[in-house]
Amino acid sequence: MTSQTAIVWFRQDLRLHDNPALSLAATAGRILPIYILDDETAGRHRIGGAARWWLHHSLAGLDAALGGGLQLYRGRADEIIADLRERHDTSGVYWNRCYEPWRIKRDSAIKTMLTEKGIPVHSENGSLLWEPWQVLKADGTPYRVFTPFFRKGCLQAPPPRPPVAPPKRLETVTDPDALTLDDLRLLPEIRWDKKLGAHWQVGEAGARAQLERFLDDGLAGYREGRDFPARGNVSRLSPHLHFGEISPHQVWHAVSAGPADPDRDHFRYELGWREFSHSLLYHFPDLPEENLQPSFSAFPWQEDAAALDAWRHGRTGIPIVDAGMRELWQTGYMHNRLRMIVGSFLVKNLLQHWRYGERWFYDCLVDADLANNSAGWQWIAGCGADAAPYFRIFNPVTQGRKFDPDGSYTRRFVPELAALPDKFLFNPWEAPETALQQSGIRLGETYPAPIVDLKASRERALAAFQSMKSES
Repeated sequence: MTSQTAIVWFRQDLRLHDNPALSLAATAGRILPIYILDDETAGRHRIGGAARWWLHHSLAGLDAALGGGLQLYRGRADEIIADLRERHDTSGVYWNRCYEPWRIKRDSAIKTMLTEKGIPVHSENGSLLWEPWQVLKADGTPYRVFTPFFRKGCLQAPPPRPPVAPPKRLETVTDPDALTLDDLRLLPEIRWDKKLGAHWQVGEAGARAQLERFLDDGLAGYREGRDFPARGNVSRLSPHLHFGEISPHQVWHAVSAGPADPDRDHFRYELGWREFSHSLLYHFPDLPEENLQPSFSAFPWQEDAAALDAWRHGRTGIPIVDAGMRELWQTGYMHNRLRMIVGSFLVKNLLQHWRYGERWFYDCLVDADLANNSAGWQWIAGCGADAAPYFRIFNPVTQGRKFDPDGSYTRRFVPELAALPDKFLFNPWEAPETALQQSGIRLGETYPAPIVDLKASRERALAAFQSMKSES
């Protein structure tokens, strides 16, 4: 083994299995495994509150897996890595690539700085099945429609590589200037995060256990069941994938190991949406801020702080919307069907800009991911790639009855309506006064009256959309 040290920079790859950068570095000799909390360079895209809670526990798990060898830092990554290079006999720096625009810019500058000093940099793909520059149309331009992106681009490209085995042996070194996990101050001062712990097993072991649970209990029936929030047909792997506690290659090959069927095919299709979102962010770096369809710059969004606050806290008076927003607050997660319902309500019934939703989700979701979140909100608003047409306005009453037919999901998160008959669960404002009294409900007191009329707000949204088209 060489006396030199390879720096392994963990980022969104907090695992030992299928970690190409770690495995490559381990063959070079001893390693200095580091994580840098770089809020300064991230700016507005610094990690949100719920995700910081997750990161705290994920780093603890990775540190344990490394035998206590993970070295932690806080500050500008370029300055910290430059300092580490000077204080350690560095043979090279290894990392797995990230794809957010601010990270690409930062990492490129760090790579230039290191190579100018004669330090080799090895960047690997540990986060995507296909690189964004691999999946392009025949004319070399990026796809803006999902189906051809996945079918003609991804599925016609070389298949995802098999997972890389974890290193058989790791010799780690420590740095006296490293911080403790508590020094990173990831946990909130007011410990609202304690409610999250009951819902998740954070870390690489938890990610692999969750994948096994999904394969055993959730994959069968996935194609249909994924739309019903009370069923167990969702993988709940999104935060594990975002933080890299498990890789998409591990998930893809585990799902593909069984016999082909519509459920497995559809789950791979959903992994394709994750790839599509990252491709969009890579090729359109303004995605978190600007409408992908410029015509939406003329859309007459409204400012309504009270309505926005009611939406954020699940007090809109629309039960299925409130259920979704309360699930988000209580668990740091929201079922995908609910993300579409609450998003449609915000940008269409309330005419609030999609960026308000994107930023709230980014702070409250444990799976907050810049690519997925930005692309998802632009899709909901009708201004993104392959977006749902703006005039497709979800009716939350119909959506509740269709996808929560027995009301078990809604009653779980809106317990003040639990005694209401199914007929009025999703539209309590239409319930007879006797039914409300028998259920212990006083609209406007024990549960809010609707903050908007669904029919009138739908017509208002369509008129706003038409006015935008007239001006463009």
